[in-house]
Amino acid sequence: MASRTLLRYVELKTGYSDDGPAWIARVRTSKSGKLIYFRGKALAHAERGRHFDVETREFYWVSGVKKNGADRHWAGGGKVSIERGAVDEYLRLIGASQLDHTLVIVDDAPAPDLNRFHALANHSSRNDWLAELETPEDAP
Repeated sequence: MASRTLLRYVELKTGYSDDGPAWIARVRTSKSGKLIYFRGKALAHAERGRHFDVETREFYWVSGVKKNGADRHWAGGGKVSIERGAVDEYLRLIGASQLDHTLVIVDDAPAPDLNRFHALANHSSRNDWLAELETPEDAP
């Protein structure tokens, strides 16, 4: 499978309930689809929409954006950041002409440093780096 760029809703879950920092952004997938590169992080797929940062082990919720604009969990709250480069695509997707007041435009993140993550994988003490990451000890 080739690497893809996708529009996604991403929310930090570690240390928060349903009100963690959240973004609507373009993410890049790894060729295998097991990693998502997002704002300088590599997020490994754990289960369903749950992913975790391969360096910090923080958990994130990653999902497609909702056409009705209700990306946050119904019990959650707070502003959601949207990357400047994702605004037009997001507005087209939801069929709107302007952003909702709960969205805050932020600068696009720089392209991911894939060499950093490849080096991390190559310095792992195990051959199967992703298998090692599939069961973090602090999984909620």
